[in-house]
Amino acid sequence: MSAVYRLTLGLAREMEKSRIAEYTQLLHSPWRLIWLNIISGIARGVGIALGFTFFAATIIYVLQMLGALNLPIIGDYIADIVRIVQHQLELKTF
Repeated sequence: MSAVYRLTLGLAREMEKSRIAEYTQLLHSPWRLIWLNIISGIARGVGIALGFTFFAATIIYVLQMLGALNLPIIGDYIADIVRIVQHQLELKTF
């Protein structure tokens, strides 16, 4: 009997660790589930936008530094890319 009790107690602890009760409550309240998904989607979108902006700015900065070195072939190519990006930034689309 004590072996069954220990097994049951172990299963109960594992279920508490997996937070299965909170998951089932979430499934029974669809509006809360929708709200949490909307908030998490917005957070992911903002994070992706900020991350890509930082990444693109870093790449443009590195390209500008490489363009300033006046490398023979690569310098012209990088200068063209920088000019195109700067031209796009100067355009007013609104």
